[in-house]
Amino acid sequence: MIYVENLRKEFKKTIKEPGVLGSFKSLFHPKTEKIVAVNDISFNVPEGEILGFIGPNGAGKSTVIKMLTGILTPTSGKCTINGRNPNENRKSYVKEIGVVFGQRTQLWWDLPLRETYAVLKEIYEVPDDKYHKRMAFLNEILDLEKFITSPVRTLSLGQRMRADIAASLLHSPKVLFLDEPTIGLDVVVKDNIRNAVDYINKQEKTTVILTTHDLADIELLAKRIVMIDKGSNVFDGTISELKSKYGQIRELHFDTDTENVKDILSYKEHFDFNDEDITVETEGSSVKVRFNSEAVPVSDMLSYTLGKINIKDISVKDADIEEIIRRLYKQGV
Repeated sequence: MIYVENLRKEFKKTIKEPGVLGSFKSLFHPKTEKIVAVNDISFNVPEGEILGFIGPNGAGKSTVIKMLTGILTPTSGKCTINGRNPNENRKSYVKEIGVVFGQRTQLWWDLPLRETYAVLKEIYEVPDDKYHKRMAFLNEILDLEKFITSPVRTLSLGQRMRADIAASLLHSPKVLFLDEPTIGLDVVVKDNIRNAVDYINKQEKTTVILTTHDLADIELLAKRIVMIDKGSNVFDGTISELKSKYGQIRELHFDTDTENVKDILSYKEHFDFNDEDITVETEGSSVKVRFNSEAVPVSDMLSYTLGKINIKDISVKDADIEEIIRRLYKQGV
């Protein structure tokens, strides 16, 4: 469905010298430097897959999405979506994709939501019978009925996001691009949107590229992630592969009535941990220890902890994906 091969995007940046003289020089003899925002990125997404596309701020995620949606033209490399080049035949191409940017809206601010959808119906040339069936379907999964007659400017953030997702799906696109779809939303609304995306993906085999900083979205929706940093691929695989390859971090949780736990449990000195290999957090009687199980086995950590302090309750679990990725970026992988 989506094929990205050696995609590269360069921008020219004008360098201005300081002061008024520098401004005149920049005006008549500008100096420029080349900025590589995306550097030879390649990945494929089969039909019906939800792909988590992640990376730190400035990694190049938005630039890649803009090239895939046809907003930007690549400097080199190529991408095709459902056999089409995003920069060619734009009118027919956009009828096959839906796009939601969490910080922007495609809705008309002063129009009632119902009229906004009627305008989009004409833009996408959706037949009347198909439009009515589609609206009934979107009403069911996104619960639009309660605010569909309200002007867009009166909607809450959660309502507007649901309305934006519905607008992006009105013409039954084959590919849906979601850029931070749950940003700033409360837990209940986030859950509703995740369920809607999951349902649409399963029911209609809609291919989804999900860009987000909320890694709960990734864990709940995507089985595979592409991670980029500084414009280049750093990981492409399933979440289970990521955890298998980089998930040596374990979390030891326990409750204790012992005071001054950090002073008694000298993990670093006893096991010769590096600073990055262990952290200890306390909150009241609860203690959480994150540690690298490659440096020290879980059994040794348990044996040492139980021998030093009085434990009421104890558990060990794998670190979540957020912790793994945080460590990856910190290490500059």
